[in-house]
Amino acid sequence: MSLIAAWWPSHVLNAIVLGIGFLLMLLVLIQRGKGGGLAGAFGGAGGSSPFGSRAADQFVKITLWLAGVWVLIIMIHVKVVKYDVEAEKTKSQITSTS
Repeated sequence: MSLIAAWWPSHVLNAIVLGIGFLLMLLVLIQRGKGGGLAGAFGGAGGSSPFGSRAADQFVKITLWLAGVWVLIIMIHVKVVKYDVEAEKTKSQITSTS
């Protein structure tokens, strides 16, 4: 099965998963560190947030919701790919028996 010959929803879901993953990375990088971590160990500003303390609570909520949507989209993507593979398999069986 060729990559280009895959069903179009698979490509759309791939782009959505990558986009949401990128947004999640940005959201996590923006958030204030809770325990200092590596930033505190090397003298960085691990406890400060560029948007203030009230925005930090909203970023946590947004991150959790976005992570949930990301997981849901991945589960849908697995079903779409499984359907695509099964359809390709039955199509190849029909053409090989003819």
